[in-house]
Amino acid sequence: MAVIQTIISVLTICLFTSSLRAGEMPEWPAFEGVELKTVPVAGNVFMIQSPSLGGNVGVFVGAEGVLVVDSMFPALGDRLLAEIRKTTDAEVKYLVNTHIHPDHTSGNGVLASEDVLILAHDNIRTRALQKYRWPRNGGSFAPKPAEAARPFLTFSDAISFHFNGEEVRAFIVPAAHTDGDTFVHFTQSDVLHLGDVFRTTSYPVIDVYNGGSLAGTIQALGIAIEMAGPNTRIIPGHGVIVVSPEALIEFRSMIEDVRDRVHDMINKGMNLSEIMSQQPTAKHDARWGQDPGWNANHFVPVVYHELGGSD
Repeated sequence: MAVIQTIISVLTICLFTSSLRAGEMPEWPAFEGVELKTVPVAGNVFMIQSPSLGGNVGVFVGAEGVLVVDSMFPALGDRLLAEIRKTTDAEVKYLVNTHIHPDHTSGNGVLASEDVLILAHDNIRTRALQKYRWPRNGGSFAPKPAEAARPFLTFSDAISFHFNGEEVRAFIVPAAHTDGDTFVHFTQSDVLHLGDVFRTTSYPVIDVYNGGSLAGTIQALGIAIEMAGPNTRIIPGHGVIVVSPEALIEFRSMIEDVRDRVHDMINKGMNLSEIMSQQPTAKHDARWGQDPGWNANHFVPVVYHELGGSD
């Protein structure tokens, strides 16, 4: 069932982005029937997710209010607020975006209409002044965010919230998934939200159209691994489970293995077509290559070109 839901959600988004290029669909889909679920993480932190759609949302609750990490799609915004209110009656005050992609930021306007203050890295604000761009379908475009959905307050390196008796720290990492990737560390609850730098559902999505890179992905994962202790809980950008640091180590090791295999093939003079025929991800495909929207056919060319391969 989970695989079927994933396929449906990917097809929905692909059809939507294709329609945008043809000028046939000016608004985001309604995603009727999509339900959200709250998962306790640790301390005062929860994860709100849909089994098949949109980025995972971090929710930090306490007597002083609520801080939210990411906002899903517009049609899910009201459902997100309703889901938060199942956990707390406290006012939702702050929203931090982990990167620019619409499945994490296009719901910003719904929260802004509730007077939630939106914060993000400078690069996210800069990209929010332009059309959204997806890493799939050759960098397909979507309408740029409405003014109310753009970050109100930005930071260059890091920002801390001293809130609900805990420090919450948001900070930029090397350009990985995009050039605005932000990790959010709930210091006392011992939780890290890594946005789409880490996902449990596929190979890393490296969005070269928004400044992402293979080298930055490995570096950013290294930062998270070094920060994490044995009891740290990790919220992935996509995936239905909260994980331990061991999952980050496994993910990074897989990426490094694919990188090294592709690099060796480039050094042997092989072009991209030849490398693809050798299936450099074969040992990992059963675990990481089952997302039809981002599998080895999408990941390997990014690795190949960043390592200097050319056709």
